[in-house]
Amino acid sequence: MSKKLISISDKYKKGLGISRFFCYLVLILLSLMCLFPFVILIINATRLNSEIQKGFTLLFGNAFVRNAENLFSDPNIPIFRALINSVFISTSASFLAIYVSSMTAFGIYMYNFKLKKFAFSFIMMVMMVPVQVSALGFLKLMARWNLMDTFFPLIVPAAAAPAIVFFMIQYMQSVLPFEVVEAARVDGSNEFYTFNKIVVPILKPALALQAIFSFVSNWNNYFIPALVINSKNKKTIPILIAQLRSADYMKFDLGKVYMLICVAILPLLLVYLFLSRFIIQGVTLGSVKG
Repeated sequence: MSKKLISISDKYKKGLGISRFFCYLVLILLSLMCLFPFVILIINATRLNSEIQKGFTLLFGNAFVRNAENLFSDPNIPIFRALINSVFISTSASFLAIYVSSMTAFGIYMYNFKLKKFAFSFIMMVMMVPVQVSALGFLKLMARWNLMDTFFPLIVPAAAAPAIVFFMIQYMQSVLPFEVVEAARVDGSNEFYTFNKIVVPILKPALALQAIFSFVSNWNNYFIPALVINSKNKKTIPILIAQLRSADYMKFDLGKVYMLICVAILPLLLVYLFLSRFIIQGVTLGSVKG
């Protein structure tokens, strides 16, 4: 009997090892597929326009410095100003989105009022409406308020982030007991102090996770900024990339375009590296009941 149990255990371990091997193999292949576009981007940033047009290759070129000089010396491409604009807009919009959305989620989760279910359903319905549907009315409103060619339309409307509200409500249901807030109220704490000093530290992993997603979304946003921004010194990075790509064919430099894209993804990598440790923590804690 013991020999049979040992043989069954050995077969189970062998099968488990084979399945684990295939899981690792699939993960490695998926990782390579995700990294492949970045490798091609970096390789093309080191090649001349004529070399890129010849076709695909995995060999690095020797034109990295030349492409960088062509990019940063172009008076029509205010790269440093565009980086400052994109960082300011993305940071401000992300902070506003996660703070206001988490406060909204806290109100829906913690308070009982007559229209609570309607408010939650309305927020979910707003999440289903594409930005393109309301773009025309939004532009007319901004023009009526004389806010065209300003950063206001790119920052303040970001506070309405229904997807973040939905995620934060689910996260609060997992990690935020009612007793914690009620104890703070008994001790005389007002609602804003309770939210900022007690609730926000508990939500820190989820806030960091949503900050990454919100920053990347605002950084890559092209549709609304292209419609709102007209001044050269107020353009963002996506607008400059589109401007380079839409240049005249005789002046079109793919090496410069790839170099600009490399510069554009550096802030995203820094934000990800700074907040990446919160991603797994934020996802796993939000999916497990406390």
